[in-house]
Amino acid sequence: MTNREEILPYRATHPGVLIKDELEARGGYKQKDLAKELGVKASFLNEVIKGRRPVTADLAILLEKALEIPAEYWMKFQSQYEIDRARIKEKNIARLNNIEVWKVIKEIVPVSYFKKLGYLSDDLESDIQVVKGIYGVDKVDDLMATYARSKVSFYRRSSKLKIDDKNMFAWSSLARYEAQKQQVMPYRVHNEGSLFERLNRVFYENRDTVAAAQEVLVDNGIKFVLIPKLEKTPVDGYSFWSEDNPAIAMTLRHSRIDNFAFTLLHELAHVSLHIDSGRERSFIDLTTDRKDDIQEKEADMFAQEKLIPEDCWSEIKASNFKLNDDNILSVGEKYQINPAIILGCICYENKKWACKTKIDRRLRASASRSQGE
Repeated sequence: MTNREEILPYRATHPGVLIKDELEARGGYKQKDLAKELGVKASFLNEVIKGRRPVTADLAILLEKALEIPAEYWMKFQSQYEIDRARIKEKNIARLNNIEVWKVIKEIVPVSYFKKLGYLSDDLESDIQVVKGIYGVDKVDDLMATYARSKVSFYRRSSKLKIDDKNMFAWSSLARYEAQKQQVMPYRVHNEGSLFERLNRVFYENRDTVAAAQEVLVDNGIKFVLIPKLEKTPVDGYSFWSEDNPAIAMTLRHSRIDNFAFTLLHELAHVSLHIDSGRERSFIDLTTDRKDDIQEKEADMFAQEKLIPEDCWSEIKASNFKLNDDNILSVGEKYQINPAIILGCICYENKKWACKTKIDRRLRASASRSQGE
């Protein structure tokens, strides 16, 4: 089927153009000569030729006799002209409406961010539909209302952080949009032991880590997406329910294996402890001190316990244990734990983030939508 947009002309063509072409093709045949033959005033014919008057049925019959072009042709030409005019008018009204809609969208949507990621082009109508899809709304009014609700009920705040509400809304909406597109295995809550064993092996080996971790999560029915960093959006992880599966979204704000592992297990804690029993819940975790939030403390403790078993932690905390790179590397090899994760947990436990070390903490990752530092 032919797309109507493909055949709609830029401007409607009046049948008077054809009369003018016929006169020119016939050499010395003047407008006044044709007007005389038609039995109409020259001024009347001039207005028809200039598109100011329509070709009526009576005039079409007269033209048929004078120019030997069927009356039906003239009437079809006139009809097509009127249809084209109406469609062009409709399109222009729609375009003006889209311009007004886009003005509203730009107030709450980081357009340049979505353009950079390749979601938006310069096709206004298409871009409006894409934005609605990302934000999961049918109308711009719904987008405004959802944004207003998110500002007061969705995010945990920190006075120490510079947070852009618009960007946080965009980041979380994109996370849900990308998660919704994924098809994964049914969620297998009973297989938790194997899940963490496989993830810790992935962390220990630290090879193609993001893709390997995603494979483990998908096998257990958990969606996983990486969302590129966005200015004034200091979010590490986001856990929520996406259709019939839990989902985790992350941003590689710090491309370190210890940060990636801890954040991922922190979000898995929310999945296991909090959102599995209350699927309307969601947790978006900002880079901030979470000491006053019970559920965040639970998730932190859960992550640390899964990353470093109790016997390993006891050995590290022993009075005769000297905290240096060699001993950390040795313990890591003994328990098959990435030494950077051990170092990161020690820093977290002692609340001392700056330390002299030669231990490689880089995340060796690749993914379909990864980010650089």
